[in-house]
Amino acid sequence: MDAFFASVEQASKPSLRGKAVVVGGLGPRGVVATASYEARVFGVHSAMPMAQARRLAPNAAYLVPRFTLYRAVSEQVMALLRELSPLVEPLSLDEAFVDLDAGGVAWDEDSARRAGEELRAGIRAVTGLTGSVGLAASKMLAKIASEQAKPDGLVLIEPGTERALLGPMPVRTLPGVGPATGDHLRRAGISTVGELAEAGEDELVRLLGRAHGHALYAMALARDERPVVAEREAKSVSVEDTYDVDIHDRLRVGLEVQRLADRCVGRLRGAGLSGRTIVLKVRRYDFSTLTRSETLRGPTDDPVVIREAAARLLDSVDTTGGVRLLGVGVSGLADYTQEDLFAQAVPVPVPSGEEQGTGAAEVVVERPQPVERHWRAGQDVRHAEYGHGWVQGSGLGRVTVRFETPQSPPGRVRTFSVDEPALEPAEPLPLVADASQPPAAPGPPGGGRDGPASRLPEEVRDQASSEPASLPKSWSGTVGGEATSRP
Repeated sequence: MDAFFASVEQASKPSLRGKAVVVGGLGPRGVVATASYEARVFGVHSAMPMAQARRLAPNAAYLVPRFTLYRAVSEQVMALLRELSPLVEPLSLDEAFVDLDAGGVAWDEDSARRAGEELRAGIRAVTGLTGSVGLAASKMLAKIASEQAKPDGLVLIEPGTERALLGPMPVRTLPGVGPATGDHLRRAGISTVGELAEAGEDELVRLLGRAHGHALYAMALARDERPVVAEREAKSVSVEDTYDVDIHDRLRVGLEVQRLADRCVGRLRGAGLSGRTIVLKVRRYDFSTLTRSETLRGPTDDPVVIREAAARLLDSVDTTGGVRLLGVGVSGLADYTQEDLFAQAVPVPVPSGEEQGTGAAEVVVERPQPVERHWRAGQDVRHAEYGHGWVQGSGLGRVTVRFETPQSPPGRVRTFSVDEPALEPAEPLPLVADASQPPAAPGPPGGGRDGPASRLPEEVRDQASSEPASLPKSWSGTVGGEATSRP
């Protein structure tokens, strides 16, 4: 898929189409997950610190990831791939290898190209997005071809032309050649794949070791015998969070570990798995990373057991200087749960009324203090009057929302107090409307005070679509029907 996360956001938000969009962690320590092609023009790319991306593209729209929607779109794409062949090997949410020969849909160049074009058309019809297809006789070459095809293209590498194609490419093109290996080879005078092949197997083994040297020499000769593996067995399930500010409070660290353990259990149960080994990961203020693990007597997905194991592991870690990252994982996975093994999960009994004594006890009900709601840029919301929208930005006790849907024109922007009672979080809308249903409008039937964006006068729609996609240093909007602005 092409710039997958950013493309989903552009398809979901009409006002962002054709504009620079950056998806990732928005805090000071956040990194870019995906940048749209419009943002890449400014030098923004994945894995870049978000602070650097903001300097390069200050006017881009910066949004938090919406993995629920990304997974739903990914499942649609993977279903199309499985129609082509039973052998589909997913690499991530947006990429997979497909053995076309196993599916009987490709037996020569023309049939392979036809299958690729039909796949691209199917992806566009089902998701509204574009994907790029690489066709070749091996996984390595298909991956290289798909990179050459981006965006929204198809490249077929004909058998017999592989060596000529690979020769002038930089060594970093080959899988397994990272920055360190690339620099090592460059210092040895090897910069291209052709020079890698000319160096010979013995020289590469001397430079890189036996296993790596043999593998790279084979790839330089365009040899890749790896099969497409339909099912990859998960080895572990884990979650982790990086914090904008180091956590020094030991109590807060413990609460974060408990929260991460609960999230990990949610992923375990969602995959129908359980595990025996609980793993805690702690990255401290000085970037040193510690891992601790505990193996239980049997596999479990019990949140109490996993929380308690993670808490015991935390007791063995010194967090005095501060913590910048925490993670909880479970390995030793199984598809069943061993019950009734863990005494630490036994609940504390509650005394009966007679055991409590005869004196009357006053019941004190503590009312929770109201907590200010936090709205994140890109988050789906719904307003009781204006309908579906997304958070464009928030600050100074206000939240700015653009009301639009994937099928509507660019929508109107309105600003509310962060505790606006009529504004609630919402689930993402499908990118492609069901043909049997009428297209969704950002507002309710009847259009609220102003009606859906599609019913606005043309000059108003033009004005709405020309507003910036992300909040600059000052913002403007409407509160109670009157224009307002804040620095």
